[in-house]
Amino acid sequence: MNENLFASFMTPSLMGIPIVMFIIMFPTIMFPSPNRLVNNRIITIQQWLIKLILKQMMLIHSTKGRTWSLMLITLILFIGTTNLLGLLPHSFTPTTQLSMNLGMAIPLWAGAVLLGFRYKTKSSLAHFLPQGTPIILIPMLVIIETISLFIQPMALAVRLTANITAGHLLMHLIGGATSVLFSISTPAALTTFIILLLLTMLEFAVALIQAYVFTLLVSLYLHDNT
Repeated sequence: MNENLFASFMTPSLMGIPIVMFIIMFPTIMFPSPNRLVNNRIITIQQWLIKLILKQMMLIHSTKGRTWSLMLITLILFIGTTNLLGLLPHSFTPTTQLSMNLGMAIPLWAGAVLLGFRYKTKSSLAHFLPQGTPIILIPMLVIIETISLFIQPMALAVRLTANITAGHLLMHLIGGATSVLFSISTPAALTTFIILLLLTMLEFAVALIQAYVFTLLVSLYLHDNT
């Protein structure tokens, strides 16, 4: 049971060769580069959504922060499409892997923090010691603030991993219960099937919301350091 339950989270391989890189590259096909003077409806809607999201994120940023706009919009598109990819039958969700999420969170967080130490050194160092702190509490507060700073990328990665994994596990369990109940009680099976449909719709929303939350938090870290 455990093997079947977590089989969808195992990294797929073909003849012993991991094919996760091909899976990660697959969603880029969904965003083709426009090569016509007049775009079709799909590309027009995509460009409208991209501009809308980018405008909302860049409102709070300075000129230095807006140089990250291309990376932030690429990040939200990548996470959103990979999350949606995992909702397809017999597919693999790369964002259920903590190692991959850490690989995205740590460099972005480190880049934002280093940018703050370079351009806003005094303000960045001031975060480690709030104004008016008693002298006795200074060493302990510096340690606490340092730990909280280094926990930020872990929190980003764990939040995304936990939300996507929990949703997939719940869908797997309810789907298995539905298939078993069809041979026992048809009304109960139909009830669980409706619950499964509603949960699937919820997971579509969660896939997009988690992509937005991940990118928004990176954007806020960037705003604090620029």
